[in-house]
Amino acid sequence: MDDITSRALVSDPETRRALQLDTPSAILPMERRDRLAELLTDDDVATLKHLAQEGIGENSLRALASDLAYLEAWALAATGAALPWPASESLALKFVAHHLWDPARRETDPQHGMPADAAAALRESEMLRSDGPHAPSTVKRRLASWGTLHRWKGQEGPFRSPSLRSALRLAVRASTRPRQRKSKRAVTRDVLDRLLATCRSDRLADTRDLAILLLAFASGGRRRSEVARLRVEQLSDEPPVPLDPQDPRSPTLPCLAIQLGRTKTGQADEAGRVLLVGPPVEALREWLERADISKGPIFRAIDRWEAIEERALTPQSINLIVKRRCTVAGLEAREFSAHGLRSGYLTEAAQRGVSLPEAMQQSQHRSVQQAASYYNDADRRL
Repeated sequence: MDDITSRALVSDPETRRALQLDTPSAILPMERRDRLAELLTDDDVATLKHLAQEGIGENSLRALASDLAYLEAWALAATGAALPWPASESLALKFVAHHLWDPARRETDPQHGMPADAAAALRESEMLRSDGPHAPSTVKRRLASWGTLHRWKGQEGPFRSPSLRSALRLAVRASTRPRQRKSKRAVTRDVLDRLLATCRSDRLADTRDLAILLLAFASGGRRRSEVARLRVEQLSDEPPVPLDPQDPRSPTLPCLAIQLGRTKTGQADEAGRVLLVGPPVEALREWLERADISKGPIFRAIDRWEAIEERALTPQSINLIVKRRCTVAGLEAREFSAHGLRSGYLTEAAQRGVSLPEAMQQSQHRSVQQAASYYNDADRRL
């Protein structure tokens, strides 16, 4: 490309923003880069680049980019103008009113909820897929992202105002949409055994998927993002542990430690460390040996000729692997996701009488309330 053509391309705002989004391209999904460039402003792109350089978590950056793009598209559809910084309190209240509304009232009051022309514009831009009100959790997350971006820009937003908090609380209370879990069903031990049974051949993909399932479950129900970015450098050998700690002649099991690094609720310099014992260790070592992986990403893509690629699997790939194994096992894939391994670990621990604090040491949950919800569900079933 000659210099004149290059200057002409960069002078186009969308092309310039797309090129600038190459900087965090390892984090932001490349297939969405051009779409983001259409929706985001130059200031938005500069903010995302700054956040990427500051080391914000990959999933957090993806969520912020997605929420920012939606907010920009909504502002344009609802007000005819780009998202203002700082946002006014009235604009934030309008956002709540447009996304949390009562379908029954909408039948008698067409002005209730999001205006039809704004909804049509968002659907045309493929930013809106829901016909009804949004999930309260989605609205809360986007408001939180909006507030976070204000703080990163050094601006005060309206998100702590009493009127906005009251409006949000009342709108959530009136919402008819129940809170949905990330996985409808937990991957408990009986389900896990069925998934593992689909990984018994000598195919490389079976060896890899067996290690993924066992590691994700046995390490406390690791999040799919943590499994996807796991690296060999995070593993360390530990002394074997006795199968029966009370018997000095008991056979021993292999043991590995995983240094988790940055997680959703923890920073890279925190001592997040979990142990793997027994079959999960054996499965992981077999995968590393067969794949000839001694450094870098542990779980990688495999092409149709069984050549192992250098790139790590994405979190979405981990989720698809779980769903594919459910289908092969004769289970309904729609009812399961990778998060089912996390909820399944705690549910199984509750059913086996493991104390909540002990289970949380391995799962690394920060919220006792969240972890205890799985124990409460298990108690109800019992």
